[in-house]
Amino acid sequence: MEEKKTTASHRLVLDNRARGTITGVLDVDDFDGEKIQAQTEAGKMLIKGENLHITSLNLEKGELELEGKVDSLIYTTKGGEKSGESLLKRMFR
Repeated sequence: MEEKKTTASHRLVLDNRARGTITGVLDVDDFDGEKIQAQTEAGKMLIKGENLHITSLNLEKGELELEGKVDSLIYTTKGGEKSGESLLKRMFR
């Protein structure tokens, strides 16, 4: 089986749940002190926590830096999957 190769890179570095750097960021959809929702090369990412701040954002380079207490990090979609559709809609196409 041939593996699909991409030129874009996505990387996540989280130090002590307090500081983080994410590469491969395409866009930031929403953010406040409790969540950051971003589009990445690996799909939509949701970061939840307390006192979250985006300290640096460079969409040309695809880099995001954050501070705050990170409680969870979830990829909500994979690349190529239609976002915004419920599980039931996808099951009954």
